Amino acid sequence: MNTYWNRIVHGLTPYAPGEQPNQPGLIKLNTNENPYPPSPRVLHALREQLDARLRLYPDPDARRLKQAISVVHGVKPEQVFVGNGSDEVMAHVFHALLKHELPVLFPDVTYGFYPVYCGLYGIAFTEVPLAPDFSLNLADCERPNGGVVFPNPNAPTGRALARSEIERFVQCNTDSVVVVDEAYADFGTESVAPLVARYPNLLSVHTLSKSRSLAGLRVGYALGDAGLIDGLERVKNSFNSYPLDRLAQAGAAAALEDVDHFERTRRAVMESREWLARALGALGFQVVPSSANFLLAHHPRCDAQWLLSELRHRNILVRHFRRPRIEQHLRISIGTREECERLVAALAELTDISRLPTAATIHP
Repeated sequence: MNTYWNRIVHGLTPYAPGEQPNQPGLIKLNTNENPYPPSPRVLHALREQLDARLRLYPDPDARRLKQAISVVHGVKPEQVFVGNGSDEVMAHVFHALLKHELPVLFPDVTYGFYPVYCGLYGIAFTEVPLAPDFSLNLADCERPNGGVVFPNPNAPTGRALARSEIERFVQCNTDSVVVVDEAYADFGTESVAPLVARYPNLLSVHTLSKSRSLAGLRVGYALGDAGLIDGLERVKNSFNSYPLDRLAQAGAAAALEDVDHFERTRRAVMESREWLARALGALGFQVVPSSANFLLAHHPRCDAQWLLSELRHRNILVRHFRRPRIEQHLRISIGTREECERLVAALAELTDISRLPTAATIHP
């Protein structure tokens, strides 16, 4: 503790990101990164920016990037807000749109940054319990609130809500903002982006870190009514008027424009996810149905912390959360098919399965 810290800093419990070791040979299935490289167009766009223009500030409005985002989602550029990854976008969302007298609502098992933002900005919050199967019932959020936030698909559970369910809730929750964190939506659920033009209290938040393979560039964005976006811009321009550098803007726009690469790689991830879910089930794991690029699973006979440690000894990283309700679960990011097969082989040994599941066991 430092005597020069203010009261808020003393009380903060920062978010702990997934381990990022600098060690060759690791199978890294712990941070939900895309196992496939970004579009070749991204690398070309980055090379084109490596010239004397680096001495100049980037476009503070990221106009080309906003145009590319608006084309993908069928919205107007003035309905787009961009930032350094969806984490920064969400931080501005909490600051600009969710600090009210009534508490913000979000699930009790969800992205760990939400309570951190509340602590940083002095926002009251209430956790809404998920059902025993980890599904979210939005009817449980039908109460006075200062805003409702949830990922769809949820993290770290992977369960998703249909767009029609979310729309029904937005229609009845008209006194506050509904924020849908769609970091993983490209892997198997419907985005609410088509609804933002109809509902002035709906915000859809996205990242290029997952389905576009750009975690290293840190680009996120929000889609919403122009009034919501204006509020976010006011906060951003009171904090950092140049949040996205020249390389990030160019690379992100190029990634969004390469639809073929996006479709090919996201489908490969989804296919590997379904294969891995069947393989884990054959080993005795109970796997939560997932629409994301990860699986949440636990084995009734094996301690999750022990499995985590044993896998690490075998150079395989997965994620473990010491949180109520999921402390015996592992969150496993979807890797390449080869990486998933190596994980299954290691888990087969650790769970005392004498032989790997046959292809007939894993495949339907």
